[in-house]
Amino acid sequence: MGPLKDLFDVKPKEMSLVLAMGFLLLSNSLAQQVSGIVAISGFLNQVGVPSILIVWTVDVLLIALTTGLQSLVVDRFDRLKILRILTLSFAIIFVILRLLFLLPVPEWLNFSLLYLVSEQQWLFFPIVFWILANDGLSTSQTKRLFPLFASFGFLGKLIGIGIAAFSPALLTRLNFSLEEVLVLNVVIYILAFVVSFIGLGRLKLRTSITHKKEKVREMISGGFVFMREVPAFRYLGIAIIAAIVADTIIEFHFLVESDAVFTTQTRYQTFYSFYQLGLTLASVLMGLVAGYIINKMTLKNTFFIWPVTALVGGAWMIALPGIISGVGGVFIQKLPQFTIDESARKSMQSLVPDEIRGRVSIFMDSYLFTAGTLIAALLTGIVILAGASFLIYLAIAIVAALIAIWAIFKMRQVYDNSLLHWRLKRRRSRNTLVGKLVTDLLADDS
Repeated sequence: MGPLKDLFDVKPKEMSLVLAMGFLLLSNSLAQQVSGIVAISGFLNQVGVPSILIVWTVDVLLIALTTGLQSLVVDRFDRLKILRILTLSFAIIFVILRLLFLLPVPEWLNFSLLYLVSEQQWLFFPIVFWILANDGLSTSQTKRLFPLFASFGFLGKLIGIGIAAFSPALLTRLNFSLEEVLVLNVVIYILAFVVSFIGLGRLKLRTSITHKKEKVREMISGGFVFMREVPAFRYLGIAIIAAIVADTIIEFHFLVESDAVFTTQTRYQTFYSFYQLGLTLASVLMGLVAGYIINKMTLKNTFFIWPVTALVGGAWMIALPGIISGVGGVFIQKLPQFTIDESARKSMQSLVPDEIRGRVSIFMDSYLFTAGTLIAALLTGIVILAGASFLIYLAIAIVAALIAIWAIFKMRQVYDNSLLHWRLKRRRSRNTLVGKLVTDLLADDS
């Protein structure tokens, strides 16, 4: 463990926590990749690319509903208990999904449900995980350890991709159906449930859980009110929505280009697995230096990276249509999204007062994502139904990326003053250590 401590600046007392938290994120990432790759390959083979817009629309509406329910409990109950309930719930869900494939249910419906579950794995488990990590670590620790946690997540993706890529041949040889791989997800989440007790049993959370009675509307709107009233968070929210619009459209065009080349489910699953493999390997390497990049660029400047790469990716797809730009365009904008940008957003969220951080984190990582995806799906669907060229929806992606860049410029202008906003100053009065850190951040970013 010595080299790991030296390379990532992990303190001796932090090692068991790092391994436990890392395993939890690795487990969910592994399971999500298995279900995601199987779902997207099966869905495109059964239905086709344009119909994915309908699934995305259903997906974001489902996210809006379940996020509202989650926001009611995330700041009122122990986050560690919520994480344990979530892992056990996913284990049960995959048991049900496996049984559905045994029943006379249309395969397109089963693959659609599997895709929707995969999206919840991708979204909700990380939300609870990062809120829990923020509660259990100081802000100085988050800067050191969050990029390392993210690397565990990418390692899980790598393992999951390998399983998704090679399981069809193995299962066929063993005379098993392809859906048997879902049993693996059941086992993974049960192991994660056990590790949450063994590895995190002594984790001390600094947040104070509130049991004050509030109206449902107040609970759900808590994150929105905070972001509306703190200028830096307001502009960052606009940038996130616009960047998600660009990201969704670029990903849709990637599916269009790749599905036209790899026309069978077996070929597409192989291609998609290797695409995910390349993206994950690159992301792991970038994740290792994400903390260094954030410190060098300063937090407020780091947010430029994702919308700029989305702009470049969309422009490449327009300039040189085809599979190469389809893969390359989505690759270069996805790479910083889940490494540098995600780590920067988590560090930004650590400035939010403890008692509402859960709702603010959910609003940023869920509602803003939902809004951006829904806007992109609707606009792209209108373009397709109108029979217009793909250049139209890619032009929309370019405009969205430019809006995101503008919003980051505005966020940067109000960043320093926003850190002195009363909603953040309240935290200083409750926690002098974090208050001192806010002062240090002001000095670092000046």
